[in-house]
Amino acid sequence: MLRSFALILPLAALAGGALAAGSAAPDRANGKQVWDHWCAPCHARGPGHPGTQSLQIKYHGTPPAALKDRTDLTPGITAMYVRQGIDLMPFFRKTEVSDKDLRDLSAYLDKGK
Repeated sequence: MLRSFALILPLAALAGGALAAGSAAPDRANGKQVWDHWCAPCHARGPGHPGTQSLQIKYHGTPPAALKDRTDLTPGITAMYVRQGIDLMPFFRKTEVSDKDLRDLSAYLDKGK
């Protein structure tokens, strides 16, 4: 049912390494555009966003349900969920979210910087 951290963390590390392989610095403005187009319809703040509502039920507010309020979304974690999907969230192909767009999105969501 839930994926174990033993599987998720190594995959996230690999995905993070793939993101770091890009030569250009991430473009956070493009990351916001990727967010607005692909992510916000399900994961924005407020009612009517099924991804946010699902995370609210799952986590009871800790961590925050709205992805933009999270501080734990490293580039590797973001890349893993975008490329692998989880539960009802589909995966996104490189033809939908390119590696560059994923790198930019990950930088946009990463509060660790």
